[in-house]
Amino acid sequence: MTSKLSRVLPDLSPWRSSPDFRLLWVQGLITYFGSFMALVALPLQIKDLTGSPLAVGAMGAVELVPLVVFGLYGGALADAVDRRKVILLTEAGLGLLAVILLVNALLPEPVLWPLYVVAAGVSALAGLQRPALDSLLARIVPHDQLPAAAALNALRWQVGAIAGPALAGLVVAYAGNAPAYATTVVCFAVSVAMCLRLSPAPPAKDADKPSLRGIAEGARYAWSRPVLLGTYAVDLAAMFFAFPNAIFPFLADELDAEWSLGLMYAAGSVGSVLLSLTSGWVSRVRRHGLLVVCGAAGWGLAIAAAGWFSNVWVVLVCLGLAGAGDMLSGLGRSTIWNQTIPEELRGRLAGIEVLSYSVGPQLGQVRAGAMAGWTGTRPAVWSGGLACLVSVGLLAAALPKLLTYDAQTDEDAVRRRAAHEARTAEAQPGAGALPEADARPAGVAPADREPAG
Repeated sequence: MTSKLSRVLPDLSPWRSSPDFRLLWVQGLITYFGSFMALVALPLQIKDLTGSPLAVGAMGAVELVPLVVFGLYGGALADAVDRRKVILLTEAGLGLLAVILLVNALLPEPVLWPLYVVAAGVSALAGLQRPALDSLLARIVPHDQLPAAAALNALRWQVGAIAGPALAGLVVAYAGNAPAYATTVVCFAVSVAMCLRLSPAPPAKDADKPSLRGIAEGARYAWSRPVLLGTYAVDLAAMFFAFPNAIFPFLADELDAEWSLGLMYAAGSVGSVLLSLTSGWVSRVRRHGLLVVCGAAGWGLAIAAAGWFSNVWVVLVCLGLAGAGDMLSGLGRSTIWNQTIPEELRGRLAGIEVLSYSVGPQLGQVRAGAMAGWTGTRPAVWSGGLACLVSVGLLAAALPKLLTYDAQTDEDAVRRRAAHEARTAEAQPGAGALPEADARPAGVAPADREPAG
């Protein structure tokens, strides 16, 4: 019985082998909880101040340029400087932005423009921080534990994603925006205190300074790898067409269920965490490209169903299924990236990943807001889901190497695994293959994506 359960329950090997992984797993959970509190309160406050779905969707447009610029620069920065300093400083900056939201919410008449300024600032700091976090996973976790580490990071994010929005919806409804922002401030203060305990994570001695040439080198590498290109393109298309979160406040109103807003934000995370809790099988998967495509297609189909049905409970179930599909696709993407990208390019490729992962949702908010203003809320949701399904199918047909990716035979994955084994053997001569986290003087565990603030 125990053996059967171990095949289903999450693999805890990364948690046991890396103290740094454990530390930032807990720190990331605290950060995500505070971030999701603000993630719900901010668009709802814009809705209350303007009453316009376009104004809410415009938040994505405001966030887009800082995300692109600082995401690319953050990737080059992660390869060139101490990653702990990047994480610490950006985390502190995100906490200060949360203070601005709190002060504005406490004014007798809150002002609209600071909300957009803070949204842009959060996007810039998240773009700088994410590559430094993401590029550490393959450095501190053994190659064969990367799928398990991705699942554990996803589980951590989903716990925060469920508790944060669900509680934020109640807090905002009964106490206002200020208590939600105050919670965010406290969470970031605790997070900064934990980051101060992290060990340095210096770059390689021969690392180049951040430059346009270095960024271009990373882009050329990504463009030359059809499998990587496919993961970026599929995620970008799925999020652009089927990311309706910005118009959830209007969907709740249309369904005559204002009480369900927090549940709508949390439903996708419920589906994701259920998949994560049964993710033991992921460690035995070799065809991760199939996970990417099937998961993204499932996301689109479920979003289309959520826009079609008018019963709020059915809508919530559909959003939960969409979250499970997104989780499945995300596990495939994360594993492919960590199994194939060389260490010297990991920061810059993480910067490109930030764009593929985050630009889609930002543009998706603009698309959803504009479409809702033109056709109505529910048509904006279901039409986007169908467009996602079609685009994922076309991309899968155009990039067949993504579907045939095999972790045991792919040239880049084999090369990366050999390089990892060579480094651990060199660092610990005669001691056997040890986890890479133990083969270096110090390090920092990564935190998973998701809202940094």
